[in-house]
This record gives sequence, structure tokens and C-alpha cells, in this order.
Amino acid sequence: MSSESLWSRFKERLIFDASSGFSLDTSRLNYDDGYLSKMEPAMQSAFEAMAKLEGGGIANPDERRMVGHYWLRAPQLAPTAEISSAITSNLARIKDFAAKVHSGEISPAPGAKFSHILLVGIGGSALGPQFASQALGTPRDPLRISFFDNTDPDGMAKVIFSLPSLGEAMVIVISKSGGTKETRNGQLVAKAAFEAAGLDFRKHFVAVTGEGSELDKTAKAEDWLARFPMWDWVGGRTSEFSAVGLLALALQGANIDSVLAGASHMDVLTRSRTIRHNPAAMLALGWHHCGCGKGLKDMVVLPYKDRLELFSRYLQQLVMESLGKELDLSGKVVNQGIAVYGNKGSTDQHAYVQQLREGLNNFFVVFIEVLKDRSSRTSGAPGLQRFAPESLEVEPGITSGDFLTGFYLGTRGALYEKGRESMTVTVVEVNEFSVGMLIALFERAVGLYASLISVNAYHQPGVEAGKKAAAAVLDLQGRVEAFLKAARGPQTAEAIASGIGEPGAAEAVFIIARHLAANGRLEVEHASSPFGDRYSAA
Repeated sequence: MSSESLWSRFKERLIFDASSGFSLDTSRLNYDDGYLSKMEPAMQSAFEAMAKLEGGGIANPDERRMVGHYWLRAPQLAPTAEISSAITSNLARIKDFAAKVHSGEISPAPGAKFSHILLVGIGGSALGPQFASQALGTPRDPLRISFFDNTDPDGMAKVIFSLPSLGEAMVIVISKSGGTKETRNGQLVAKAAFEAAGLDFRKHFVAVTGEGSELDKTAKAEDWLARFPMWDWVGGRTSEFSAVGLLALALQGANIDSVLAGASHMDVLTRSRTIRHNPAAMLALGWHHCGCGKGLKDMVVLPYKDRLELFSRYLQQLVMESLGKELDLSGKVVNQGIAVYGNKGSTDQHAYVQQLREGLNNFFVVFIEVLKDRSSRTSGAPGLQRFAPESLEVEPGITSGDFLTGFYLGTRGALYEKGRESMTVTVVEVNEFSVGMLIALFERAVGLYASLISVNAYHQPGVEAGKKAAAAVLDLQGRVEAFLKAARGPQTAEAIASGIGEPGAAEAVFIIARHLAANGRLEVEHASSPFGDRYSAA
């Protein structure tokens, strides 16, 4: 297509919101007007399904639950006064708690102040706060933040040892069910660290969890510093605008009202029933077009801004856990989903853009463009002007920010020359309002796309299956250890498996035994082949 034709298509397809400066460009998608007309009935059905969801309908049929993350930024839309009041009062509690922490009224000890957050969570209880912290954090934040987001002992030790002062750290433990094992493990490790340091962990620990959960009961019984609610109508991957994300953001000094306002503003834009004016609908239709409605191509998310580096990781869960489903709503096997990966530009031009341009055409790109070189949250940093002017000229008349824009346009153009399709989301700068908009945009696009392909976006049976499988492995480990304690002499993995009546589990027993031996929990007599190694109780 000629440059003149592309310019015409750009002008025709660009969705621009003058009040926020947000825009969505789909001109580098090669569909014609007939495609939108063809998809009109399906998208109108998706709009209707979304309206029912926002109205309090049962949107998660598997669990017979409402799905209400949209109410978090518009409590007045909640279907009951009770839910609306709960959202409003919880937001007020978060603000009050953060203000008292900042002033020192809530403190770990007389004369001390909290200076750091250790957030313990996994999946949606960590990815949202991690992304938001990276996007909005500054050196001036009243509290800095670190994360336990896995059950890796070495990773947790590294975080604990990196904390400036354990005595000034607040630990926020996040688990809706209160039974998530990875989070429970992190909670116990953090508790042990405080006790080893002679500190009263109860004056440092805060729970964000469902009322009456195992975690809620523990926090209440042990008299933790505070407890904040999670509701069963908010899923983990859409919980950033609940206490899961807002509590940490408020403690870090971000304007959470502005975050919610940005999300609410995007919700208004994406409720339009006119497809060409609705950025979430056009985003969802772009995904549908590129992957033929079957997820045949991966989504590469390329934000050209360091602050948005973690956006692709955040979107991995939001998109893949929501859309990656074996069955559709009728129970038919469809094996749907869209794989998501990405990092940031221009870094990726020195990583995998070579393959994107000249390798397999099995992807489409979502570029995130940021117009301002520096965020207003950084621009006021003390001493910044002594370091560099707002945009340093690295060549005559050209700034480092100009290079970033040049690399974005160059990559977009180079990909399109090779028939690789893309879309571009543009915001003016990275701030609380725009981060709220970005999260809300993709939340609604996921919901609309799920309707187009007829899957339940709000459950995760595959994740639950993985948890059950892990529990079975731990049960097997216990049987292995019990068998070896009673055994006469060292045993090979095959002998152990036979001895516990699980000859078909020899491979799992082999892996379990090696892990236990490496950590000094079993003795091992090495043979010429690892399969001949013999294990005994330590």
C-alpha cells in the first residue's frame, strides 16, 4: 500500500480522545470494511454481555459468581447499595491508613516510621502491584517496595537481605482464598525473619484477603496491624483497583484517585456501542482478525518506555489466563487463547525484532507509544536539572527521546513492509491517570474478545488443575520419606516407587529424591548412572 493510502487509512481509523490525549491506531491491520460489517452482530452481542456483567449478572457460570471489577472505579454502578458502600468505605480506609503511615501515627515502634513494603503474593496479587510500582514509582516515594512472588527459598532470602531495615518494613500478605500455598510459604518465611531479628511481626503484618479466609482468621487471631478485604466478585488478575493494588500504591505516595479516574474514563470510552469509536472493541477485533478468531498468532507487546517494561508480564496473565481455555461456553473443545510476550523498545530491537521482521510470521504487535519524554512524577525530582535538562540533546537538535520515537516508527514501518501487522496505543505520559486507562482498556478488550470466541474469561480451571497436581506430588514426597525411614538400607528410585506401591511414579520419585538429597534431607550413594543412585533417610 502506498504511503498516501496508508495516511488516508490512518486518518480514517485513528480513535482519538481529546480530553486525555489517548489514541488507538489500527491502520497497520490489513482488513477491509467488510470485516467490521461481518463482525458487527457478534460485537453487539459482546456489548450486551458486557452490559449484563456490569449490571450484576452471573458472568462466571462455572462458579455462579458476579464479576465486578468495573464497579471498583465506579461504585455507583454496583448492583446493590451494600457492594457500593463496601467499595467506597474500603477506599476511604486505604487512604486513611496510608496517611497515618506517612505521618508516623501508624508505626512499627515508638519514634520509628515505615520506610519499605514487602508485598507477599503471587499471580494477580503480585503482577498488578509490580507493574504499577514500576510505572509510577519515584526515588521520592515515602515507602519503597519489594516482592515475594514465588515459593523459591533463595529468591525470598535475596529479598530479605536486600531490605534496608527489617524493623522499618511493612509486610502486606495478599491472598483472596487465604489458601494459596506460595503466598502462605512467603508469609511464614517473612514471619521467621522478623522473629529471628527479635521483632514483633504482628506490628508489621497487614492482610488483604477474603473475609473469613484462612489468612483472615490468622491475621485476626495474631492481631496483625490491619486487614483489608477482597471480594469473591473480583478475580485476582482484575484486582489492581481493589486493596490488592491500591493499598501498596497509596503507601508509595501515588494518587489513587487519579488511577481510578483514568480507569473510569476508559470505561466510559469503551462502553460505546459504535465499534469504530470504541478502542476496546477495535483492539479485540484486531486480535480476532490477526489470529482468525482462533489465537493463531501471538501478541507481542512493545511499550516504548522503561516505566512500562512490566506491562507485557501483567498482560500475560490477564490475557492468557482469561482466554486460554479448552472448552467454550457450550462445552465444546476449542483450545482457545492468545500467547503474549514482550519487553520494551528499543531494547527489543537488539533482541528479537530480527526474527519478528524476517522469521516466522506467527505474531502481531501491540505498540505502546508515550508522547512525553519524561513522566511528571520524575520531572520534579530534586537535583534533576543538575543531572540533565528535560531532554538532553545527544546530537544537534536531536534528543534521546527523539531516538526512542524514531526507533518505534522505524520498527513499525520495517515490520509492515514485511507484512507483519500491528496496532498502536498512545498515551501522553506515564502517570496515574494513564496507567488506570491502560489497565482498564485491556481488561475490557479481554472481556469483549472472550464473548466473540464464546469462552468464560473469568475462571481458570487449568490453574486449579496445576495446584491439585502439586498437592499430589507433595503427598508422594511424604510417602517416599516415610518409606525410607522404615527401609532396610539404601534404595534406588525404582525400588522406592515399587515399595510405596507406585511403580509408575518412578520418574517423579527420582526427581523428588534428587531434590531432597541436594538439600541434605536424604543421604545418597552415587552410582555410575544417576538411575542407580541409592537413597536413605538422613
